[in-house]
Amino acid sequence: MTKTVFITGASRGIGRACALAFGKAGWNVAINFLQNQEKAQSLLEELLDSGAQAALFQADVSQQAEIQNALQQATKTFGQIDALVNNAGIAKQQLFSDVTLEDWRQIFQVNVEGVFHTCQAVLPQMIHRKEGRIINLSSIWGITGGSCEVSYSASKAAVIGLTKALAKELGPSGITVNCVAPGVIDTEMNGNLDQEALEMLKEETPLGVIGKPQDVAELVLFLATEKAGFLTGQVISPNGGILI
Repeated sequence: MTKTVFITGASRGIGRACALAFGKAGWNVAINFLQNQEKAQSLLEELLDSGAQAALFQADVSQQAEIQNALQQATKTFGQIDALVNNAGIAKQQLFSDVTLEDWRQIFQVNVEGVFHTCQAVLPQMIHRKEGRIINLSSIWGITGGSCEVSYSASKAAVIGLTKALAKELGPSGITVNCVAPGVIDTEMNGNLDQEALEMLKEETPLGVIGKPQDVAELVLFLATEKAGFLTGQVISPNGGILI
């Protein structure tokens, strides 16, 4: 039976690259998105044109009822969810002294509570089958911390802690839970960086380049396969060689 992956925040960036990688590998792809209907539809058409089976599921991961319904609909459409990729996230660069309580809560609602909601929604079927893959997207800043990104760094560190603890809890059920913590990747989220900042980041990266979404997507795909069956509770950082 063809396996199915549910990817949050899949309309652009790393999420989009993951969707294309899974589709190319023969998976059914459940595309979750929040607002960008045009980009989500474009991704859907690209997947369908390539011969993959895919469908759109609009939902806000920070709203429990919405994402639960989306996962239920995806399960009805494809039969079951074999892998969950928690990619949806937001970031905001600002001095810590300027962070409002609203800013802090919004980032945690999406980046941490979103993972909580999706995992709780998909786990009953995975536990019942005694198999499943969960891959959570964190960030190198969740490991090292990032200046002017305290709230983002804290939320991504929370995702790492959630991953490690959940992996221990779900191991006896045959479910793996791993975390991918990318370095600097060429995505819209980093689109606010000027050329000077990008050049400085390149210099700090031993490989001397900024990563591509595809670099992350291939790792995520690997973690969802049988080849990664003995990997769980791990935090892997595709970052071009930056020591962490």
